Parts: sequence; C-alpha cells; structure tokens
Amino acid sequence: MTTPYIANTPQEVKDMLNVIGAKSIDDLFVDIQPHQRPKSFALPAGKSEFDVIEHIKKLASKNSSELVSFLGGGYYDHYVPAAVTALISRGEFYTAYTPYQPECAQGTLQALYEFQSLMCALTGMEVANASLYDGGTALYEAAMMAIRLTNRKKIIMDGGVSPIYRKIVKTYTSNLDFEFAETPVVHGQSDRGQINKLLDNKTAAIILQNPNFFGAIDDHSDIVAKAHSLGILVIESVYPLSLGMLKTPGEMGVDIVTGEGQSLGLSLNFGGPYLGFMTTRNKFIRKMPGRIVGQTVDKEGRRCFVNTLQAREQHIRREKATSNICTNVSLCALQSAIYMTLIGKQGLKELAQVNLNKAEFCRQLLEKIDGVQVKRSSPTFNEFTVQLPMDASVVVEAMIDKGFAAGFPLGRYYPGMENYMIVAVTEKRTKDEITHYAQCLAQVVNKKELAHSS
Repeated sequence: MTTPYIANTPQEVKDMLNVIGAKSIDDLFVDIQPHQRPKSFALPAGKSEFDVIEHIKKLASKNSSELVSFLGGGYYDHYVPAAVTALISRGEFYTAYTPYQPECAQGTLQALYEFQSLMCALTGMEVANASLYDGGTALYEAAMMAIRLTNRKKIIMDGGVSPIYRKIVKTYTSNLDFEFAETPVVHGQSDRGQINKLLDNKTAAIILQNPNFFGAIDDHSDIVAKAHSLGILVIESVYPLSLGMLKTPGEMGVDIVTGEGQSLGLSLNFGGPYLGFMTTRNKFIRKMPGRIVGQTVDKEGRRCFVNTLQAREQHIRREKATSNICTNVSLCALQSAIYMTLIGKQGLKELAQVNLNKAEFCRQLLEKIDGVQVKRSSPTFNEFTVQLPMDASVVVEAMIDKGFAAGFPLGRYYPGMENYMIVAVTEKRTKDEITHYAQCLAQVVNKKELAHSS
C-alpha cells in the first residue's frame, strides 16, 4: 500500500516494519475485525478548487442550517456582536498558545486575568481559573476538587442537573472508587426531603443546577446551609446569562460554581468549541484545576501578569496534579471576556430581561393551544417545559418541515416524559417568529394522523 502524501520509500517502510516485527502494513491493523475495516480507499479523481467548494456547498445544504431555533438544554442561539468576531480574529490572539513565557505573552495573560475577574463578578465568587473545556467537564472537575478538599467519596447529584453533565461526571469517574446518589425533582424544584436524607458525613459534595435542566429557577440557600452544617461542599452549575437578573451562587453561599460559557459570546458552532468556567472561594484555590493568572509587578515596579498557579501534570506535579487540563480553550475565554466587556453590567441586566420577556410571551401563546400544557409550578428564565398530547420527538420532527427547531424532547433522558419538551427563547427570536412558531405548533399537535402515529 502506497500513499502519495507520505514521503517514505518502499525500503524505508520495510525497514520500519522490520523494527517493530511486522511483515506488512496490514499486520498493523490485525486487531481490527475485517467487517470494521474500510471497504476501499479508491477515492474519486481530484477536482479543481472551484469544484471542491461547490461540492461541499451541496453537502452543507443538506443540513438544516436555516431553522429558527427554540432549542435549549444548555446551549443557546444568542446574538454575537460583530465586534467580538473582529477582535477575536486578530493575529495576536488567534495564534496564541499556552503563555509559558510571561515576558512574551503579556497580552494573552492580561486577557485571561480580565476573564477571571469578570467571571468572579458574574458569579459572586472570589477566584476563577483561566477556563476549562466545557460545562460538563467543568462539573466533573468540580466534583474531583470537592473530593480532594473533603477526603470523602460520596457525591449527590440533583435530578435537575443536566443529564448530559451527569453522564459526563459518571463516565469520567467510572474507574474510580466513588459513590453517587441522585435525587428527584418535584414540581420543578430540588427535592429537599430526599436531599436531606442523603446528606451525611461521608458526602463530599452535592451538585445542583440553577436554572435547572427543566428551566426552573430555585434558591438553594437552605440546601447550602444544611450541607455546610455537615462539612459538605455545594457545587452549582449555572447558565451565566441568567445571572444578569438572578441571585448569584455567591449570595447563596455556594462553594464551587461551574457552567457552560457558550451563552457569553460564542456561536453554537455545530457543537463547539465551547467554554467551561469555574469560580470558587479563596480558601479552595490550591485545589483548583487548570491555571490561574495573577497580577503582580516586575523588578522595576511595572504592572504585569503571570501564571500564578498551574499545578498540572505537564509541569511539575505529575501524578499529584489536580487535573490533566493542558491546552485549554483560552481563545474562547477571551471571546467571552470581549463579549462581557462590550455589553457591560447594565447591558447584561437588560439582555437578561429581554430573554425573560420574550420567553414569557411565548409561554402565553403556547398556553392557548389545545392539548399543550405549559408547566408553571416554578419560576423560569428564558427556558420552560411544556407537555404535549403526543410524543415530543414526533412533534420536533414535524416542526422541522415547518422551519423550526422546536425544542428539546425530554423523553430521550427521562423515561416517562416522552410527551414533554423544553422550549428556549433568546433575544434573537422576533415577535413574528414566536407567533409563527406557536401557530405551527398548534397545527402539528392537532393533526389526528400525527397523534395516531405517536
């Protein structure tokens, strides 16, 4: 087998195979079952640049890229100002790598320092790191941090925490000797009775989410107080944009805050890259994963920035490292910092209010549809749960034909909730779009043949 892009001669290939004891390149893949191997490498003849672009456009057109999105579940279709993209595309930032040498990376270090400061202000906490990979892995890192801090091995996860995040936490810890317990959600809120039964002196942390996966807002101050009385840490995953109007985790007494930063100036990007963030109390800083950028002065008294803490395995800690976070998403963190700086404190409050108002307008329209029940047992931000008269997956599929990504079917993660769907409304949705969405949903749920097929 020869390939035109690998500059090894047949003799060099033979020499390398001899060194590793293989008779042929096929021997390298002997562990792959025949039915799992590529059927052929007979690729079509090469095309011109223009032909390739046209071919890719045709492939891309098969994606439903023009759908009006009412999807939520942790990732949202928010508007990203043009200035964000313009600034993030500057070569100084776009090609920046890990700032190993502070004397060569003052701009990157200052940008990350500002990001940390902004995240602390947003969450009401005292210290932040210079970003993590995404919201789910950030929650895992927080759980590991709590275990290191308490020397306990039990984690309680509220049922309102994103099922995707809960799956990530369990997957990452599947080979570790940890105990997990989960509590249900009652009328949209955390079940205090069940939580209090599970809290004990073996528990390292309880993981909560606000707003939770169903969109419900909760004040966890009472759970925090109970947990702290038993030496248990409280981790809360948050939707950062909602903090423009909600009580902050810091005000509730939460110990570690994590979340997905996609709503802070990052496009949906077909699923990534995204941004995980973590903030905590000063007293926990040495058990915090990732890197922390600090401000100091040089020998001549000039303001400068350095990697203050970076106890990761790639440097000096090896097996004692807090995590294996290496090349993190610093560019995404910078993008969020630019976004937060552009809209400012008052802008964030106004944006949160617009999201709330448009979601409420949508709720009122959906409540008028026969067979649709909007759940109002708990207050919500810009995301809420509806009960449909048929399988939500069937409704979602039908709404695609009408130009809408209608929502997130809950039956995928919650058995028994096949008729439930999460609907999210952002500032991008216009009055006409929301009205048309409600009209199309009414048409879909009242079609008898559709109800029969479900």
